[in-house]
Amino acid sequence: MNKREVYAILTALIFLGVYVYEYSLNEEEKATVVSEGQVVKAHTKEYLLPTSTTGQVVHHEGYSLSYSEPHEQPEWVAYQLKKSDLSKANYKRPYFEIDKAVKTGAAHWNNYKNSGYDRGHLCPAGDRRHSLSAYKETFLTSNISPQEHTFNSGIWNNLEQQVRYWAKQYNGVFVITGGVLEEGLKSIGKEQVSVPDYFFKVLLSTQNGKTNMIAFLVPHKNSDRPLYEFVVSVDEVEKLTGIDFFSKLKDEIEYKLEASNNSSTWDFYD
Repeated sequence: MNKREVYAILTALIFLGVYVYEYSLNEEEKATVVSEGQVVKAHTKEYLLPTSTTGQVVHHEGYSLSYSEPHEQPEWVAYQLKKSDLSKANYKRPYFEIDKAVKTGAAHWNNYKNSGYDRGHLCPAGDRRHSLSAYKETFLTSNISPQEHTFNSGIWNNLEQQVRYWAKQYNGVFVITGGVLEEGLKSIGKEQVSVPDYFFKVLLSTQNGKTNMIAFLVPHKNSDRPLYEFVVSVDEVEKLTGIDFFSKLKDEIEYKLEASNNSSTWDFYD
């Protein structure tokens, strides 16, 4: 092999190396969106995030949230739940921690002590068992809201199980959840953490190539009623919360789906 052939081979290898490096960067960029100086991991699709009425959006590895300082809890928590996220890993339950990423200061977990209310996860720990770090992250106080125990372990838990079922059936759903925060709510603790009268979940999925939405508005009390009886339109949740969901979808899709409370395209297991 002469020098010219060796040079040609080396040049080809260099170009191949550059291509592979640039390709890996592009793939990483697809999975990671940089927003406001913080990293949004693949578990949050930024273009699907709702509007924030508080102006304080925080991005974590497994979910994003909009924190409401007057109510000392998130107005919404949003994340993508994929089939691959649903692990049976049995991690040790950690202690709750204050979320240092909340610039105005997240509520202390002590507000819930002896209050009679659970520290109710909005992004459930059970949805983030695919890694220990993601699991621990759900125990930040920016991801909790006061919930009656019978509600938390009853109808709300049933809804969380239903969402996991859909994540398996439809190979992923995008979830937005929170309490309806308004003036005059009961509060707990020294920091006056509001106790919502209603909680909501808004879901988006792609089924058979079509985009589908469904929204739930659940009174803050346990119930034996079937989940489909709590289905409302996304528009109704928007009116109650002031939050604009899925504003970056095409208008014809957004307006049609958000106005509907038809749950027939979703397969309920109960």
